[in-house]
Amino acid sequence: MLCGPSGVGKSTLLKRLFNQYPEEYGFSVSHTTRAPRPGETPGESYHYVTREAFEKLIEQGAFLEHAKFGGNRYGTTAKAVEEVSKLTTKEGKRRRAVLDIDAQGVRLIKQNHAYLNPIFIFISPPSFSALRERLSGRGTETPDSIRRRIGMAAEELAFARTPGSFDAVVVNDNLDRAYELLRALIRGERTSSDELPPEEKEAESAARKALEEGS
Repeated sequence: MLCGPSGVGKSTLLKRLFNQYPEEYGFSVSHTTRAPRPGETPGESYHYVTREAFEKLIEQGAFLEHAKFGGNRYGTTAKAVEEVSKLTTKEGKRRRAVLDIDAQGVRLIKQNHAYLNPIFIFISPPSFSALRERLSGRGTETPDSIRRRIGMAAEELAFARTPGSFDAVVVNDNLDRAYELLRALIRGERTSSDELPPEEKEAESAARKALEEGS
């Protein structure tokens, strides 16, 4: 289970993992109520569903975890994870599912699905300020979207600092170094990991407050 703020590089790291081990790992495709973005493929990027369909899945208990962000719903179903696990390698081993979830999802899985015994890895930016600059400099987000993403980043960093929230931390300060650490952690070749960047109390507190006021 990978968790980390938007813009921290989770997708790039996962793409490297899947390219290096195409038969051993698979990405669990989540459901969302938001519309597809340019370049996204239904069934590969996300399962795009209506709000009504999403709510029905919640009622049916289909989700391992689900959350709301930016007015849209996101969730991972048990079926999606099972679909990955049904695939096998040439040696007959089951493919391992990799999930990209947020802090809410981590909490739900720990509370309701601890039997899965997953590895929880937090992908961290080098610093809160560095991530804020990256998100602001994208040029593809509205000011409101940037505010929400920065506020969520502050909340996820705060959660990551809670003892026991994650099994390991990978700071994406250098893509090659971060990937090698992530790869080694997932494959059980390493147990030691990075330390979270120092808290920027004033900036992170302001970001969380802005998120609360705008919600």
